[in-house]
Amino acid sequence: MDKTKEEIKSKWCTLARFKGLLESSPSVFDVSSLNSLMDLSRALRYQPPKLPLFPPQFQNPINHLHPKPTFLVPRGTRLMVTAKKRPPIEGVSEELNWIANQNLDFAYTRRQVRSAFLEVQQQLDHCLFKLAPTGIRTEEWYERNSRGLQIFCKSWMPKQGVPIKGVLCFCHGYGDTCVFFFEGIARRIAASGYAVYAMDYPGFGLSEGLHGYIPSFDQLADDVIEQYTKIKGRPELKGLPHFILGQSMGGAVTLKVHLKEPYAWDGVVLVAPMCKIAEDVTPPAAAQKILILMSKVMPKAKLIPQKDLAELAFRDPIKRKMAVYNVTCYNDHVRLKTAVELLQATKDIEMQVEKVSSPLLILHGAADKVTDPLVSQYLYEKASSKDKTLKLYPEGYHSILEGEPDDRIFSVLDDIITWLDSRCALT
Repeated sequence: MDKTKEEIKSKWCTLARFKGLLESSPSVFDVSSLNSLMDLSRALRYQPPKLPLFPPQFQNPINHLHPKPTFLVPRGTRLMVTAKKRPPIEGVSEELNWIANQNLDFAYTRRQVRSAFLEVQQQLDHCLFKLAPTGIRTEEWYERNSRGLQIFCKSWMPKQGVPIKGVLCFCHGYGDTCVFFFEGIARRIAASGYAVYAMDYPGFGLSEGLHGYIPSFDQLADDVIEQYTKIKGRPELKGLPHFILGQSMGGAVTLKVHLKEPYAWDGVVLVAPMCKIAEDVTPPAAAQKILILMSKVMPKAKLIPQKDLAELAFRDPIKRKMAVYNVTCYNDHVRLKTAVELLQATKDIEMQVEKVSSPLLILHGAADKVTDPLVSQYLYEKASSKDKTLKLYPEGYHSILEGEPDDRIFSVLDDIITWLDSRCALT
């Protein structure tokens, strides 16, 4: 007990020193944000969620795909459990809105929330759901990785009897999951003859781990390599070309995976990749140093404000309203350590961009305000790949696979499939 008090006292003293530094240089950082952090830090000791989480009418039995969770939280670990309340979702019941506002820090709750909303999501009036090809064979499973975490995986296979041309593995964006909009994307690619595989990173979607927390971007890339190496080794996929697709932050993950194993993939597809932070939005050097120090004191704290990404990412206003149905996404303030890791990852990629050597397809909306299309241009010019293609879509926002008019979404998907087909013909 005395040791715990000393730890708290030490953290508060460190925070107080940071506060003094920031007050002396208010232009470097928002002091009110630090005050909020110090208030939040009173939410001290972690307590596991008390079941039942939902009203009796929503206590549906969890099937074999949703095993009882293993909380890998060391004794004495102190977590920030406050969460931003979601605005009400129009068109769903009060009970479902109540479910959507559960604390999603742990995978067990996220899995129950996903189960409650699954039918609602599938009935959305979106081209990816309405026009999804039929007959696609799907499978969901959990697999414990070498770090002891349950990783959620899903596959989409062509109709029975359709030959498989190649394998496509997917890396999702920040805060996202592989079981919402990507469902429709994967079905269309699978219908073109590809075995499509996806996973949720630790701490995201239905995989175990503290929600929205990236303690190490290198470790995250290693988790992806581990999982997709197992999948590529399946007997039914032997001899097929392997491709990897990364979207937004998943583009950074994909590039890190490629840089770690340059010859493991027959092609890399990047959609609006986060591979370099534009200079006009990069924090000043002094602010970065303070951020790094703070992340060592309270790495899991939610401090960095996040804009409404749906507003910036979806050009079609009707599709923009559907983003709220992605109920297991992480849309709270960015955790301190996560922010530091994202910043460092882009620096690492920028320093090694000339080493990108795989056949490369880069797709980006020309009006993207989340990731800069000029950065994709930079990647295209600097990459050493002999086979590289850059496609910029006029007026396109960030989510060119989900948030554009129907014809644009299908055009982008067709561009991906055409590129894959041409590379499969070469292998």
